[in-house]
Amino acid sequence: MSAVHYMTQEGLDKLKKELADALAQRPVISAQIGEAREKGDLSENAEYDAARDAQGLLEVKIANLKNILANAKVIDESRLGTEKIGMMNKVKVQNLSNKQIMEFTLVGETEADFSKGKLAATTPIGKALIGHSKGETVEATVPSGVMKFKILDISL
Repeated sequence: MSAVHYMTQEGLDKLKKELADALAQRPVISAQIGEAREKGDLSENAEYDAARDAQGLLEVKIANLKNILANAKVIDESRLGTEKIGMMNKVKVQNLSNKQIMEFTLVGETEADFSKGKLAATTPIGKALIGHSKGETVEATVPSGVMKFKILDISL
């Protein structure tokens, strides 16, 4: 059984468009394979090999996108609260070791982009924060060790 992929409606729409774009590439790559095949000996045809490789990568991408979309669950943003940290909450925390304050929104893996302040809820920090309330201190086990955070604020 595949894991559920939580996302916003915006994230779902973006993935659907990405899948449609990938599906639109199938005939293009098939045409490239056909052209390369017409050039003769396939054993020494780099164009043919490159087109076949591109086709393989495209099919893997399509299968992956279809799997994510089949297991997607759109988060109903109208049912979100700020009592405890959950998906789609904007969280303000302070790293207790270096006193740095960070703000990010917890999102599904497919929408994560730390440069835009979107942290995947499946990361060690995201997992540690979920279910906790403002004022609590939580510990997250990360590759470099244990990090402690104080939850300063939870919002939508």
